[in-house]
Amino acid sequence: MQKTLLPRLIGSVAGLALMTGVAFAADTVDVLHWWTSGGEAAALNVLKGNLEKEGVAWKDVPIAGGGGTQAMTALRAMVTSGNIPTAVQMLGFDITDWAEQGVLADLSGLGDKEGWDKVVPAALQKFGKYDGKWVAAPVNVHSVNWIWVNKAVADKIGVTEPKSMDELFAALDKAKAAGLVPLAQGGQPWQEATLFDSVVISTSGLDFYKKAFLDLDDAALKSPEMQKSFENLAKLATYTDPAYSGRDWNLATAMVIKGDALLQVMGDWAKGEFHAANKTPGTDFMCYRFPGTQGDVIFNSDMFVFFQVGEDRRAAQEKLATAVLDPGFQSSFNVVKGSVPARTDVPDTAFDACGKKGMADLKEANDKGTLLGSLAQGYGQPAAIKNAYYDVVTKVFHGQMTPADAPAALAQAIDAAK
Repeated sequence: MQKTLLPRLIGSVAGLALMTGVAFAADTVDVLHWWTSGGEAAALNVLKGNLEKEGVAWKDVPIAGGGGTQAMTALRAMVTSGNIPTAVQMLGFDITDWAEQGVLADLSGLGDKEGWDKVVPAALQKFGKYDGKWVAAPVNVHSVNWIWVNKAVADKIGVTEPKSMDELFAALDKAKAAGLVPLAQGGQPWQEATLFDSVVISTSGLDFYKKAFLDLDDAALKSPEMQKSFENLAKLATYTDPAYSGRDWNLATAMVIKGDALLQVMGDWAKGEFHAANKTPGTDFMCYRFPGTQGDVIFNSDMFVFFQVGEDRRAAQEKLATAVLDPGFQSSFNVVKGSVPARTDVPDTAFDACGKKGMADLKEANDKGTLLGSLAQGYGQPAAIKNAYYDVVTKVFHGQMTPADAPAALAQAIDAAK
């Protein structure tokens, strides 16, 4: 969040909290989100249906854009104009930024009553809570280090699960030789950074990822290991098709679903698109951890954040928060969304093979301490540093900066953003 906007944002929130009943009915929740693809919309309908059973109507405020950047820009404009949504989909450090201003609702009474502390992983609580108080309700756990493969295409060209970067390049070479698009990619900064999260771990290991991106160690950022990671990223860019620039992530997923491309590297929200297309894991597509990252989960978590509002809207907020953390909803929503539950006590019975693997991987990573936030998805660093990361990564991916120059440029950009 731009610090220069904060005084007027705080004033707008404080003033509007006394007047919200004028604009919104108590039995209605207006929700700002960026879930606009087919799979995402289908998952959202689960929540809408559950709330309708509680007598709460849903007012959609969708802002397209898979990374959420456009939604956060829209949120700032809404708040400054005195139009606070009941709830907002938000990620990681964006939640912390708003919480620091003291404008978010305290959900601790509800969280204590429903036992959220006991079932939500600690890595999520770090962002769902601020100063020991619940300010957000986590909907799911997504992880970014997945590859999604069209099984028929892979079988036809003789590709099996790649276990290393070299094996991944060999698989992509086979697809290129067969006249297919090897790597379905959208040329948007957040997508390229999401890919790079996995490339760094595969190239140099999870400890290096933590040291460079979570600890912001200057030597690691400038290291030969980082240069090698950028070299691998630049090589992956050669396997995209000429029309990739600006493509939305779900359109890249559709290329894999249709068999026009071999694979996509994307978070498990991509599975929601396969689900919406009635595709079955193991039959129509395969879900693998990005080569060299099995046992690691680089996560983001969609959370609903609640601003302070008048008492007439508070009950609707609490109904939404209760609905989000309900175990039955956590199962039914995430089955459709492609993610896994934000509660550790939800059984995997209803989930397909990819969902079961995701839940098992999350448990393993949570137990081992290898559940780390995605820098690309706003769970590694605040927005200014994330955006500096985007800038350098996208320049390398688009051939505007060499891998040799990128480590120093990244270190400099991050230092300037601190």
